[in-house]
Amino acid sequence: MARVIAKFPTVFFPGQLGQPRDPFFKPLFSPPTVNFVFAAKLRASSTPVAVVVETKPDPISVEKEVSIGKSILACPICYQPFTWNGDLGLSVESMPGSSFHCSSCKKACFGNETHLDLTVATGAKEYDESMPAATEIFRTPLISFLYERGWRQNFIWGGFPGLEKEFELAKGYLKPVLGGTIVDASCGSGLFSRTFAKSGLFSLVVALDFSENMLRQCYEFIKQEEGFPKENILLVRADISRLPFASSSVDAVHAGAALHCWPSPSIAVAEISRVLRPGGVFVATTYLLDGPFSVLPFLKTLRQNMVRVAGSHAFLSERELEDLCTACGLGGFTCVRNGRFVMISATKPS
Repeated sequence: MARVIAKFPTVFFPGQLGQPRDPFFKPLFSPPTVNFVFAAKLRASSTPVAVVVETKPDPISVEKEVSIGKSILACPICYQPFTWNGDLGLSVESMPGSSFHCSSCKKACFGNETHLDLTVATGAKEYDESMPAATEIFRTPLISFLYERGWRQNFIWGGFPGLEKEFELAKGYLKPVLGGTIVDASCGSGLFSRTFAKSGLFSLVVALDFSENMLRQCYEFIKQEEGFPKENILLVRADISRLPFASSSVDAVHAGAALHCWPSPSIAVAEISRVLRPGGVFVATTYLLDGPFSVLPFLKTLRQNMVRVAGSHAFLSERELEDLCTACGLGGFTCVRNGRFVMISATKPS
């Protein structure tokens, strides 16, 4: 299986540097680019507000018809398609008061003012369960509030190049599925979900996260932004290990800075492979502990302890990520590096 890897000048963590390095880089390997003019402008403010990217895309041509809408949503228990009471298309505006019903197992899910809850335990009155610490921390109101007000910006120290450059890289990988449906998995407060929606590159953007507070924060950012295209974005609460979509129904899945937070990356990527249609694309970013870290004899043991205690995962090499995708039925693995940062792409075979 072909494997394309590009490396860039190393960006170190803050503890290794006296002064911050310039995060911008020119890749030696570039994923396929989209042949249209795409103007992006980053607005900055001294006050703590969300990072906003203004996009002005040219019209894009879709070579084949892509089915979207309510047919993609499925019961998180039996994966049978939902029926629902809405008259409008799926969007953030149509969710308040909506209800979804499974004719097979009789599961019912309901939308509230901000999002649609499609977790397995939704509707339970007495039962509740907590997730590992790496997941639970993002459910807190404080972290949800801080995520785009400093938390995500600190990723620059690990080599993450920033919203605009990460979006441009992802856009190249996603070129084969432009015009279709994209799921922004573990979307947080919707930094990339909102950017995908405003770009006009996709017919429907599903902002998906397990954290209710992250989704509420995403909704607040959408409300605050004048002229935001609410008609093509949907906010969904769901478990990455139990995605509420019909098999082979989604054109693309994006997961920004999320792989290492998933309790079981293999179960999550297997679910992503299930919901992707043939030819669908998976794009994700994470960090790697390779290079000088790889010679530490106790690193794998330390990682096992991290998984048990915090529920997070540390990847040690590009080959490990490729092996993960291959084991879950995805091929055509490629990746691009910048220090510890890595963006990967894999495709479901046609």
